[in-house]
Amino acid sequence: MKLLEQTVERIEPQDQAARAKAKARLDQLVMPHWALGRLMDLALDLAGMTGTARPAVARKAILVMAGDHGVCAEGVSKFPPQVTTQMVHGFVAGIAGINVLARLNDVRVVAVDMGVAGDLSALADAGKILSRKVAFGTKNMAQGPAMSREQARQAVEAGIDVVNQLAGDIDVFGTGDMGIGNTTPSTAIITALTGRPVAELIGRGTGIDDEQLTRKISVIQRSLQVNQPDPRDGLDVLSKVGGFEIGGLAGVILGAAALRKPVVVDGFISTAAALIAHALCPHCADYIIAAHRSVEVGHAVMHQFLGKQPLLDLNLRLGEGTGAALAMNLVEAAQRILTEMATFEEAAVSQAH
Repeated sequence: MKLLEQTVERIEPQDQAARAKAKARLDQLVMPHWALGRLMDLALDLAGMTGTARPAVARKAILVMAGDHGVCAEGVSKFPPQVTTQMVHGFVAGIAGINVLARLNDVRVVAVDMGVAGDLSALADAGKILSRKVAFGTKNMAQGPAMSREQARQAVEAGIDVVNQLAGDIDVFGTGDMGIGNTTPSTAIITALTGRPVAELIGRGTGIDDEQLTRKISVIQRSLQVNQPDPRDGLDVLSKVGGFEIGGLAGVILGAAALRKPVVVDGFISTAAALIAHALCPHCADYIIAAHRSVEVGHAVMHQFLGKQPLLDLNLRLGEGTGAALAMNLVEAAQRILTEMATFEEAAVSQAH
């Protein structure tokens, strides 16, 4: 059995006994019932995910997966593809948005080359990034499949492998992405998996103008028409209209779920990866924490599809895992409420009647 199938087979629903034990404690905390609202809901989820009413969340990492996209040849992005390579160097230097926000909550940032068009071998050889490069960027999905089915599997299994490699030192994983043009394949993925029209899901990505937006809609529609991705087959959708970093992130989500570790899913690209992971194994959604809702129009549709309510809504549209880094603070807050706050009995405080 291959790694993907082995991983999917290990993914189980949340532990209901652990949830019940956590709820019994949360119900008795020294405050009006459920007064901390969604933080308490999150505490329940953390118990269910980890299988214990004392979940560990202190050791946190965001995996920023990077890849380039052949569809950039269609003029769908405001930035040139070489920015992907330049930004990976920025992550290593600690100067990008994700680095700044990760430092706030002592979150480790791990950059992974999944399919960047530039040569990052020196960084990988120096141990500054992980290299799981499938190819030097995807093909132009407007003219045919973005990648082969074998490459799609390789990308997903690379994500699982990275999680397995790091799992001994990490309690909570977060997802991040870097890839110029990647809102285009992400929108194609949502369209393929939800059946919603492209025009209802399209966003401006890095800030494209009206003319570029019209072109982007046309490119996505053409890509779907040319490739005919099968919504019942996650690997088919990924191979036809996806990206190597999107496949890698889908693997991260599946890998974390198989190990009963929470995974904080960032923005639009990461949630497109979550849709791929969900297509491969619906139970993985039990381990997903939706970090935030971005300004990308289709993001809310993806959350509805996955049955998730994001923790934050801050008009973010950067990616990189920045929203996941901000949400890590709430994950830790929820865990501390569950494990450190006193019950009425412990605090010797009279309850309301």
